[in-house]
Amino acid sequence: MAQAYMTETGNGGSEPEPSESRLRRRLVALRGDRGIWRRGLVLAAVAALISLVMVFHADLPNDVGNLGSLTETFLPWLGLAVPVLLACAVYRKSATALIAILLTAVVWANIFGGLVTDKSGAGGNLTVATHNVDADNADPHGTAVSVAAAGADVLALTELKSGAVPVYEKALAATYKYHSVEGTVGVWSRYPLSSSRPVDIKMGWVRAMRATVSTPVGDVGVYVAHLPSVRVKLNAGFTANQRDDSADALGAALASEPLKKVILLGDLNGTMNDRALSEVTSQMRSTQGAAGDGFGFSWPAQFPMARIDQIMVRGMKPEASWTLPRTGSDHLPVAARVTARP
Repeated sequence: MAQAYMTETGNGGSEPEPSESRLRRRLVALRGDRGIWRRGLVLAAVAALISLVMVFHADLPNDVGNLGSLTETFLPWLGLAVPVLLACAVYRKSATALIAILLTAVVWANIFGGLVTDKSGAGGNLTVATHNVDADNADPHGTAVSVAAAGADVLALTELKSGAVPVYEKALAATYKYHSVEGTVGVWSRYPLSSSRPVDIKMGWVRAMRATVSTPVGDVGVYVAHLPSVRVKLNAGFTANQRDDSADALGAALASEPLKKVILLGDLNGTMNDRALSEVTSQMRSTQGAAGDGFGFSWPAQFPMARIDQIMVRGMKPEASWTLPRTGSDHLPVAARVTARP
């Protein structure tokens, strides 16, 4: 007797397993995996080490190759290790590593999370800017026009090549009625300048100056500085000793400034985290740290990795701080708005 066989159609035995069931089965499997806590111990140790470096960076020794200062210069970039380690921990199915990496992320967010957001406000009655124009800049005129377009009331330029100074003077004359140049640094202002003089930062030639700017809200002491460059060498580490000595001299000059309202502008070849600049940073307030838009990295211009161009104030309130468009220099210009009260 012939029999007919029919294939069952519809959702019968072939319907897909619910996603909750698959997730539940995986969680049960992970709970039964005794190696989930033993795997990834190396990843956990690396994450813990990164956390310790971020928390105790000030205790890293500077005796050998200025290791502490080098680490502090690029300290925020340690956060890039978190997603890499996280991917490795997931691949290894390691709960121990995941917990350690989560703690590392919390440490980074606690230290640098406030710098990621835009803290700028709308206030301010004085706008300032600074730019390392680069001695080898092939377009000084274009650079001057670009930074002048930012509308700063006071503009500081560093690494001025003597032969290019007339170019900057001519290009900025229409915007700034007053200016003064000392050595390789200069200040341009919409308001009258007086008491301009070099500041000795122990370099043997002039790379820092001080001037009084008579603003509508009173006299402001403006310092412009370009501290010595630093280098990373395989045989010597982070060669920053001359920079550190100059920072101490600059700090001493700032400490003796008689005016209450003070602005420091320039290329300090160091970040606010670098303990070698403490003689300066301990008595001044960073506009970027207080009211900046993001990290405000300024160098190198092609791919900024550190903010070594600084605007710091004393006796004034930072309202906003930001980077300006790239020019012909290897640094980005930076600007800030501050409130100076009479």
